[in-house]
Amino acid sequence: MVAVVGAASLGAEIAAARLLAPWFGASTIVWANTIATVLVALSVGYWYGGRLADRDPTVHGMARIVLIAAGLLALVPFVAGPFLRISVDALDRVQAGAFVGSLIGVLVLIAVPVFVLGVVAPYAVRLSVTAVDEAGRVAGRLYAISTLGSLAGVFLSALLFIPLLGTRRTFLVFALALAVVSAPVLGRRWILIPAAGALLLLAPVGTIKTADAAKVVWERETEYQYARVVQDPDGERRLELNEGQAIHSVYRPGHWLTGNYWDEALVLPPVLTGRAPSSIAILGNAAGTTARAYGHYFPRTRVDAVEIDRELTGVGRRLFDLGGPNLHMHTADARPFLRSSTRRWDAILVDAYRQPYIPFYLATKEFFRLAADHLNPGGIVIVNVGHPEDSDALEKVLTATMGEAFPTVLRDPSERVNTMLVGLESGRPAATVGALPPPLLPVAAATARRIRPGLRGGTVYTDDRAPVEWLIDGSILKVAAQGQR
Repeated sequence: MVAVVGAASLGAEIAAARLLAPWFGASTIVWANTIATVLVALSVGYWYGGRLADRDPTVHGMARIVLIAAGLLALVPFVAGPFLRISVDALDRVQAGAFVGSLIGVLVLIAVPVFVLGVVAPYAVRLSVTAVDEAGRVAGRLYAISTLGSLAGVFLSALLFIPLLGTRRTFLVFALALAVVSAPVLGRRWILIPAAGALLLLAPVGTIKTADAAKVVWERETEYQYARVVQDPDGERRLELNEGQAIHSVYRPGHWLTGNYWDEALVLPPVLTGRAPSSIAILGNAAGTTARAYGHYFPRTRVDAVEIDRELTGVGRRLFDLGGPNLHMHTADARPFLRSSTRRWDAILVDAYRQPYIPFYLATKEFFRLAADHLNPGGIVIVNVGHPEDSDALEKVLTATMGEAFPTVLRDPSERVNTMLVGLESGRPAATVGALPPPLLPVAAATARRIRPGLRGGTVYTDDRAPVEWLIDGSILKVAAQGQR
């Protein structure tokens, strides 16, 4: 029982962070809230378990506690969807940020079952100690067994259950394990409880989020995130990752322009350099909206599309018409890919920032210097910066940070929640509209009119200090205080 309880405690922690990721992201703050909630719940459980064990020091009493924990843990995947949907809708209206949202989510979903699991450890010590002179040895042995169980729970959930069964069924697997080790102690009639738990594994868990008129045509718990593709009645498809509020790829049959920020990546290089790039690296390719468009409008351009999640590349080929005459796919993390590559490009597009939080190591002066080192003479780096509406704090920071690597940083405020930042190795060029395919000419002309110098006033981020979570939460709360979205 102690080993399985240890496995369930840490396995539930890993699964809880994964369960919250589609709604609040998977930043350091979300992980800190998850770990803190688990530790507090276990601590209170240890305290209460010691008192309870003295009142009813029997194996049957401990088995009942474990069985209660199994039932509570099994409820999590069934209440998570409706609860998180209501919570996020309420929090969205006040833009409360991920700290409050993830804390409430973790507290409600797993604090109670983890508290009950915490009751077991002191209960087991109380039952195992038969003489005072062996108390230390028995307690040490039980805590060692519990810790080994916790270690098994971490790796089983992260490496086996979540990838193969999904996040929600991971909770059910640990609940079933708890029922299997506790029910037989209570008698034969309790054997039906594990059998019922096994049947729950077959129950559909549904989609994490629903769309109004759209239909979910594909969803997957990948190695890195929850991903889904939704399709409108007119055939348009959209790829949503994790929190589901931001769209990471879009596809319309027979169309290559989107009317959104993806189009800017097609025209910024020729507008600022006077020619289409002979090569471009796309860091954060997702399902390949930009790569597909380059293959259509600039078939001679070498496109190196880098995506850390191979599942997204696969769904891009199947559902987003991802392909091109000079397309080269790479499954890798953006920064390690650059560091290990000997190739140089005319343009590098950084589109790996996922709302609400971004990988800090892709927002530092060291990263942008690495990107600059991989440019051909006259090359440019384009960064898609998503931000809360009417908030420029993140843009200012990234502008200052890019300024450590590039003499010139320009901005293209293409959308109210998206700004394209461009780093150039030379002075500011005269924005021009050269010989482009006709469909791109209106987009290029509008882009040329919008380009301005980068905003001033930001702090330079480094690999050692890049408090991006604080910055974004502060921006969200500032916008909320102003009564805006």
